[in-house]
Amino acid sequence: MPAAAATGPAGPTIARFGLGTAAVGRPGYITLGRDRDLPAERTVGALRERTHALLDAAFAAGVRYFDTARSYGRAEEFLGAWLAARPQAAAEAVVGSKWGYTYTADWRASGVPVHEVKEHAVAVFDRQVKETRESLGGLPDVYLVHSVTPDSPALTDRVLHERLAGLAAEGVRVGLSTSGAAQGEAVRAALAVEFDGRPLFAAVQSTWNLLEPSARPALAEAHAAGWLVVVKEGMASGRLAGRNAVGPDTAALRTVAARTGASCDALALAAAAAQPWADLVLSGAATAGQLASNLCAAALALAPADLAELAVLAEPAEAYWRTRAALPWA
Repeated sequence: MPAAAATGPAGPTIARFGLGTAAVGRPGYITLGRDRDLPAERTVGALRERTHALLDAAFAAGVRYFDTARSYGRAEEFLGAWLAARPQAAAEAVVGSKWGYTYTADWRASGVPVHEVKEHAVAVFDRQVKETRESLGGLPDVYLVHSVTPDSPALTDRVLHERLAGLAAEGVRVGLSTSGAAQGEAVRAALAVEFDGRPLFAAVQSTWNLLEPSARPALAEAHAAGWLVVVKEGMASGRLAGRNAVGPDTAALRTVAARTGASCDALALAAAAAQPWADLVLSGAATAGQLASNLCAAALALAPADLAELAVLAEPAEAYWRTRAALPWA
């Protein structure tokens, strides 16, 4: 796998878009309308085939960043098998993964009390980094502590920091992903973490979308510090997809879409890519059609007036995360 330092090219090109595997690596997830996107029989084989088809389509379109996690069911395994079978992709792909959540749904889509359990402990890192290496056929280029909040021990545990610094010494870009209404606080706390007098973290993957832009200032600071900044959930768990963007809260999105002729999903991702601090923006597509529509964002150059019109969609962060927490796994 190549070094991740070659990310973040200027301009809204395909190279600035990545493919995430959260929606296809396991049978259950929270994306709206997912029951219409995946086969009724969500066997391991069926989702492996779907994942590989999406990876093929993304790579053919020019995507080179692929995101996964230990908690995404068997997504790391699917991605690892795809890379092993495609030497060119393995040579060119930049792979990001995450540790800190353990998948507990036992390949069930619903009716599960807890789908994943978060623990940022040294023992979990030791176990999961080994599992990640085995699944991917090697270490990822980017390895993130999954879903760090300001109270996470990942920000203060010096033994864990030593482990992460050791991983960085092997050439891995170590960082964190964030979620929740205090994303900005978590990012700023991580910016201050040092080990042996040097910054420990060098990458962040955060939720930013037209409904939840609150992390913008902190992400700009991370970018200015030389971090790789990856945007996740740019479509707000499907709330900004055309089939779901039907209420008054998304009226501005539909208005700009009608004026420009762009799809709602492409507009949402183009708005993320228009942020000067965003190095990469992830598509979470579950179908080839969704992926093709998402990647149309690369051809959209939104004017300042368009972005200003779309800015009215922003919700209070606490309200956004309450809504997200209530989304059903399906």
